[in-house]
Amino acid sequence: MHTAEAFRLDGARALVTGASRGIGRAVALALADAGADLALSARTEPALKDTAAEVAQRDRAVHLVAGDFAEPAAAGRVVDEAADALGGIDIVVHNAGVLPARPDGTPLPVPLPGSHQDDWDHVVTVNLNATAVLCRHAHRHLTASPRASLVLMSSVAGVIGAPMMEAYAATKAGQVSLARSLAAGWARDGVRVNALCPGWTRTDMTAFAHRTAPVSDWLMAHVPLGRWAEPEEAAWAALYLASPAAGYLTGQALVMDGGMSVPDGGLAGIPKPSSPFAGV
Repeated sequence: MHTAEAFRLDGARALVTGASRGIGRAVALALADAGADLALSARTEPALKDTAAEVAQRDRAVHLVAGDFAEPAAAGRVVDEAADALGGIDIVVHNAGVLPARPDGTPLPVPLPGSHQDDWDHVVTVNLNATAVLCRHAHRHLTASPRASLVLMSSVAGVIGAPMMEAYAATKAGQVSLARSLAAGWARDGVRVNALCPGWTRTDMTAFAHRTAPVSDWLMAHVPLGRWAEPEEAAWAALYLASPAAGYLTGQALVMDGGMSVPDGGLAGIPKPSSPFAGV
């Protein structure tokens, strides 16, 4: 196999959750560019219209499977319907997830003592419980594939301390742990399982930060590369994990954070701006 071929997914059948925007949309397009046919999931079908159109422009088959992962049975139904539509599943990239949010959808960073249990429960339900349901249903489909790969979209928040994002960080750490356990348990079934842990990425979910100069400057002061990641960069990492190029890689958490998880952000001794969240 030539190097370029190792990153091809010709004929693969892939499910991407949270595919309507941001990293999920970028992942869907990257997999389509590599030759995969796709099932796309988000809370509603209309939200997937633009992503689906772009996949179709790449001459790949595309199916829409809506499901709100706040509903206990939704993740399992999405997997099974995707498998029916595609005739099986070779790849799952589970990207769907939420942060605590205000009623208008704006993320709500609040220290744990000032947060509400309902917000915690919602984040755990969508980010962790639905992940378990999805994996449970995906297993029988993936074990029927000779090229099976499951990628859980975790976060750098799952491997470092993340004040004011405790619920999100805890669920993302849970996804890393789950990926490792499933990788060990499913290896003899021929299923690779890995987690991908992006750092600060320029998406709608992070608009509250990257569009606010004091917050963005403070965050980037802790990133040695000094910039936000673009969704496509996370998508290329997901493509690698899903492709034959990563055929001997399983049970790992690939952290792509611009160096932020290096102790002290890799910037020991360099002054940083005061936190704009001080006093919250």
